[in-house]
Amino acid sequence: MTPLITLFTAPKAFKDAHISLIQHNALRSWQALGEQVAVVLVGEEEGIAEAAAEYGFLHRPDVKTNQLGTPLISSIFDLGRQANDSPFLAYVNADIILYPELIPITQIVAEQSEKFLMVGQRWDLDIQEPLFFENDWAPGLRAYMREHGSLHSRTGSDYFIFPRACFKDIPDFTVGRAGWDNWMIYQARRQGWDTIDCSEDLDIIHQNHDYRHLPGGQPHYRLPETGENINLAGGRRTIFQLDDANLRLVSGKLHEMPQTRERKLQEWVNRPLIDKGNYFSTQLRFIFMHPRKAWAEFWKNREMAKTMRASAMKENS
Repeated sequence: MTPLITLFTAPKAFKDAHISLIQHNALRSWQALGEQVAVVLVGEEEGIAEAAAEYGFLHRPDVKTNQLGTPLISSIFDLGRQANDSPFLAYVNADIILYPELIPITQIVAEQSEKFLMVGQRWDLDIQEPLFFENDWAPGLRAYMREHGSLHSRTGSDYFIFPRACFKDIPDFTVGRAGWDNWMIYQARRQGWDTIDCSEDLDIIHQNHDYRHLPGGQPHYRLPETGENINLAGGRRTIFQLDDANLRLVSGKLHEMPQTRERKLQEWVNRPLIDKGNYFSTQLRFIFMHPRKAWAEFWKNREMAKTMRASAMKENS
């Protein structure tokens, strides 16, 4: 039977005890989605093959990487796409717990739109013990999430669900670094696809963790590869957020995003980039609307460029 959705991800190594715990929690929640969802684990980090075997998931170790050995988003998406002929594909970060409504909500959206990108906010939650997804588990976990968790800001997304016809050509972003997730929202808008904020109808849980798995223990947005991602995306104006979606899903129906003053101004800034790919005009509008932000961004870009040059020199020495 061809699954409805192919869900793919590139987990971190399972060697850190807490990272291993939360990834196993996430994978068990995905397994509980049933036969309508096929799961592909991408990469050759420690423990991935064993996790794939444990849960009956497909393992694809043959992922392309950058010069530092970090998997490339383009290759991860290609490997997920090649797994089968499911009508829908989904990239989800490997620390995300999914609820059963993922399946019917995807079907509801597909009934109303031909080409789309589903994105949304996450709930951040501290979890320090194994979770199991048996019987009617969802109501209890949702209640715990709302009491003890916090809704993350609207700066990005940890899942991307889309029809097979979309996102066939993706730049060589590095996974686990900032910028590429925002580009997904920008690209959907640029292509004229329905870009849908599903936050109100679709809950997900992000299990909190530190950054010990990253070089120097630094957050991903401080690493040189983030600067490379932003350059590949086309520049900082392509860093779209959830408020840049053009539709939202509310009680199973697609609606226009609320037309607040802030949204109207941001749409005016982005319009040349969305309609014609004109980065220069959008940059001028950004400078006009946000001169202080533009100046701060200029200096931030200079510092990031210095860091990237120093990193390149270190690699070549």
